[in-house]
Amino acid sequence: MKYTSYSYPSGRAEVAAFVVTGRVTEYHVMIHATDPKQTYREQMNAVLDAYAALLKKELSGAVAVFERYFLSDAANQAELLLAATAESSDCALSVVEQPPLDGTKIALWAYLQTDVQTRVLPNGLYEVKHGAYRQLWMGGSFNRAANSEYQMRLLLNDYAMQLMEEGCTLADNCLRTWIFVQNVDCNYAGVVKARNEMFVTQNLTEHTHYIASTGIGGRHADPKALVMLDAFAVAGLKPGQIKYLYARTHLNPTYEYGVSFERGTAVDYDDRRQVLISGTASINNRGEVMYAGDVRRQTERMWENVEALLKEADCGFGDVGHIIVYLRDMADYTVVKEMFDERFPDIPKVITLAPVCRPGWLVEMECMAVKKISD
Repeated sequence: MKYTSYSYPSGRAEVAAFVVTGRVTEYHVMIHATDPKQTYREQMNAVLDAYAALLKKELSGAVAVFERYFLSDAANQAELLLAATAESSDCALSVVEQPPLDGTKIALWAYLQTDVQTRVLPNGLYEVKHGAYRQLWMGGSFNRAANSEYQMRLLLNDYAMQLMEEGCTLADNCLRTWIFVQNVDCNYAGVVKARNEMFVTQNLTEHTHYIASTGIGGRHADPKALVMLDAFAVAGLKPGQIKYLYARTHLNPTYEYGVSFERGTAVDYDDRRQVLISGTASINNRGEVMYAGDVRRQTERMWENVEALLKEADCGFGDVGHIIVYLRDMADYTVVKEMFDERFPDIPKVITLAPVCRPGWLVEMECMAVKKISD
């Protein structure tokens, strides 16, 4: 993994590049506005200009396969962003209210690859094709059903049908979901109930496996959307290519405390191992919150847990392409930022305001890693 930072007059870009000679090159990109005093429109243009400059100069030939914008006030900002990106953004797109905690109003995580063919499928999924594999991305799916349980059920049912149209299933092909929950303290229980019940119908149980996931506080621009779903699946995988990560010395199976997701997933392709680490907090192998009220010790335990998951996939933090950090209390930002900057000075990252699904957890992180393997 090669890490580089680029500064433009309008904004700052952090890039992690993973290169395999003769195969797909992938890039993990974080774009940050740099002037909190600017208006939202000015900051948005700064991020978009820096992104355009990066694509033109440093990442020529790379194609975005997924983009997520983190906004401070989606109700007032999302429409302007969507209008500004309507022609330039040709990929799966997610826009979520999770304010960047550096004081700015917008940040961008983009995942890009080279030597791929892309298109939007008739069912709305975004296809990224290379060789025998088809990545299927979905961003920003939502509905306006009566409550969070009904919304989650509809989202998963609709997504399962989309996958079926592509000859895929949730159990065999979906590798990662992101579930953003408005007022997570109130609405997460409905999400959990709907997911648990729907997964049973898809042969996703404690006796088979679940799906790597982040369930976190986040808001859609539409106030009636209590739940928003992003998802990533791959068609063309064969049995044995997927490994689920547990790190049972540090973490317990999620079903033991009533939820249904995997701690992490490793996928071996012809030339690389992709590792998807779920939202991970300060938890022990009995499912208990560790170091209640102490964000510094929670951060250290969280790192320990993530490192154990990566190690199970024969990876380490040196293989990580990006990190997303979620904080419940914005007052913890200074401490957490200093810790991350000291330990991971080069890894592209963003720290956002996003309450974790259990109030006792003050901080959570997720990441993606890539490692070269033999064919």
